[in-house]
Amino acid sequence: MRPSLAFHPGIQAFTLFAASCLPSTGLAQTTLATVPAFRLDSNPLVIQRAARPNQPFSVTGERGAILGQQDGTFEVWLLPVKVLHNARLTARLKGYDAPIDLNEQASSIEVRPDHTTITYVHAGITVRQHMFIPHTSETGVASAVVLFEVHAVRPAELSLTFEPSLERQWPAPNFGRPTGGWIAAGSGGAYSLGTDNPAFFGVVAMPNAQPGPLRPYQERAKTESLVFHFSYDPAKDDGVFYPLLAAVSDGKSSGPAARADLLARLLAKQSRVAEMYRSTSDFYDHFFDKRLTISTPDAHINDALRWAEVSIEQSRVATADGSGLAGGWSTSGDSARPGFGWFFGRDTLWTLYAVNSYGDFALSRNAMNFLLAHQRADGKMMHEYSQTAPEVDWAHLPYLYASADSTPLFVMQMEDYVRASGDLSYLREHWDNVKRAYAFTRAHTTDGVYDNGQGTGWVEEWVPKMPHQEIYLAALDQQSADSMSRLAKWMNEDTLSTSAAQTAEEIKGKLAAYRAQGQDGTYSFSRNLDGSYEAVPSIFPTVAWWTGRLMLPEAKPTFDAWAGHRFATDWGTRSVAADAAIYDPISYHHGSVWPLYTGWTAMAEYRTGRSLQAYANLNASAQLTWLQDPGAITEVISGEFLEPLGRSSSHQLWSSAMLLAPAIRGLFGVEANALTHTLAIAPQLPATWNEATLDHVAVGDQRYKVTFHRNGSHLDIDASSTEATTLCLTQDITAKPCSAKPEQHHRASLPLPPVEVSTESSPATEGASTSNLKVIDVQRSDRTLILTLEAPGGTTQHLQVRKNDTKIQLLPPEGGTLEGNRVSVAFSATPGAQYQKTTVKLRW
Repeated sequence: MRPSLAFHPGIQAFTLFAASCLPSTGLAQTTLATVPAFRLDSNPLVIQRAARPNQPFSVTGERGAILGQQDGTFEVWLLPVKVLHNARLTARLKGYDAPIDLNEQASSIEVRPDHTTITYVHAGITVRQHMFIPHTSETGVASAVVLFEVHAVRPAELSLTFEPSLERQWPAPNFGRPTGGWIAAGSGGAYSLGTDNPAFFGVVAMPNAQPGPLRPYQERAKTESLVFHFSYDPAKDDGVFYPLLAAVSDGKSSGPAARADLLARLLAKQSRVAEMYRSTSDFYDHFFDKRLTISTPDAHINDALRWAEVSIEQSRVATADGSGLAGGWSTSGDSARPGFGWFFGRDTLWTLYAVNSYGDFALSRNAMNFLLAHQRADGKMMHEYSQTAPEVDWAHLPYLYASADSTPLFVMQMEDYVRASGDLSYLREHWDNVKRAYAFTRAHTTDGVYDNGQGTGWVEEWVPKMPHQEIYLAALDQQSADSMSRLAKWMNEDTLSTSAAQTAEEIKGKLAAYRAQGQDGTYSFSRNLDGSYEAVPSIFPTVAWWTGRLMLPEAKPTFDAWAGHRFATDWGTRSVAADAAIYDPISYHHGSVWPLYTGWTAMAEYRTGRSLQAYANLNASAQLTWLQDPGAITEVISGEFLEPLGRSSSHQLWSSAMLLAPAIRGLFGVEANALTHTLAIAPQLPATWNEATLDHVAVGDQRYKVTFHRNGSHLDIDASSTEATTLCLTQDITAKPCSAKPEQHHRASLPLPPVEVSTESSPATEGASTSNLKVIDVQRSDRTLILTLEAPGGTTQHLQVRKNDTKIQLLPPEGGTLEGNRVSVAFSATPGAQYQKTTVKLRW
């Protein structure tokens, strides 16, 4: 049993001291009570599985974060302050002497958009740990909540042990490990946490709880954990929650009155816990009322895309400077860095392509406003901004403008937002910002192309030296100039529009020179100052196809390389080829797999009609939703085995975005132009899908239900709305303004190829190496379909064949065996070579 206070006079002395420090407002008599249990939402979007102690979870929102491992240990952030970490739970049952380490009994995890629950199971006791972030909450007060639900066969004493942190997010200065004093409050109490800064303090409270040992002042100094001992009686406590609540000061006031006020504000929240939870559950119950949802024959794809939207929403963080998108989340341990839980320009701008695609234009505006607030006077856009940047001289640290790519990306993103939303007023409001950003790129070039002289392009380190002009940056520069030509036209600045279009065309020609002169004919990684090129085979040329308006010439060898096993793993795309001299599968930039790169690659493949390769990449990223942090997609994975790097942020913003953008714009080929009332639709659906539905497709303020249905040799498309609207369906994103009369249904019918194929593959298992079939190339002619394939030697792979014209008779294929609508392809084993290449020719 837990120690009695009677045996620890030092605790009593400290308790009386802490209470005596408070003004005579009756605060010490304020009661803390358990909360009547309430029903947690049963949102149908859910991941339920066995808890995996070595894997993380994240519960995040605008003002709080609970980050931990699936054994139930956790840390609590009231953003931007970490209040406590390494929280863990034990129990003792009455008459049962063996202590129960509940974290060792973690049985299951259930993740829904509004809350996460970890369940501990023992023969004599079950505890559920419910965690949520209130959707509307006072900053710094109960903005992250943990509820403990206990059921046991007999009375129990539970102990919640934790390390007090009271630590502001990097890089703000902190004030040492906080001290903890106990304040009794009714049947429970709170730890008052203090630091060497009298204005920076906090409080952590729990009902029905008593403190663990607190060392008397006379004892030698020693760092010890703080403990809440709370009791459970099955006769009266089965229907209650034990809430863990915390608050931190704003750093502006000190003294007993300020501490009393903070505790009073926190204790006032206990009666509103159910209301705070409902604010979150109600928000997510209606989250998809206007945001895009997708229904296909693949339930995993459907759910993964919904989780990706939720994950982006849960990366939104509110600050005094506005609301921005945090880069990524993971546990901080004893540091002050919760993954990348602060703001990045390029992370945000790449992500907004997904946000615009699913129609949350308010989020796009807020995120861009945050970036614009930190644009430099010469036009350069911000790279990195901590939540505690105002607490330091951030402008003189090397982070704010460290990268060069945010600036062209901002121009590109402004065009994408305005085109999808129709919000020309926003462009007018920020036209000067756009022009300054574009002018910055034109002022810093080599041979007329934006270079790395003003910061990193993509890579932040490189062997043997940092690049001078990455193809990544040059391709963004071309697309930025192309976007600027249309933005200027919308603003009636014809001279600027013409000049930007000419610049885009000139850069396009210079990009062609990146094509290596070697035998493989692939595109180089970068251009050196002396005009030579660094021909490392990399994934970075993929961004040239991002907007769909730039196409690098003679790129087939490059695409073939990306599709092969040198780049393509079963869980995504490596940054450099596995046979490159600099390849290191566990490095950050030299061969690891980022879902971001996989998304770039999938988009480029869809833009060029390589749908089999693109869908393999898209499906690989979708599977990552269930890999590590349930519902979120991790940042970086080994290039050799399916396992994230130890420092990978488990809830990475752009990883989720790079599932959504190529799915919506590539797989379904949907891109809106609210200015012309057109919806470009160029779908590339898998051969096994007969139909699919997109709900809430946004074209400006209008929302449409878009259905796809195979009808023999055609794919029928219908875009319907609740009221008559003017809309033209087109396959061309450059289509002219629509002049059709308003209708509720807008239809198109697209021809399908006479024969299609799909591949059969299994999701990769953790720790596995790449083993799935790779489609390198597909060539069509009048009555022939030729596929170039790679697979491990000694294996037999299978293709499913779909005939869209029922009159077609398939002839015996070359390179495979046809049985019904299935083609079997055998790959011979060759000593010393894992993957083998072969060609299959289908004829009819």
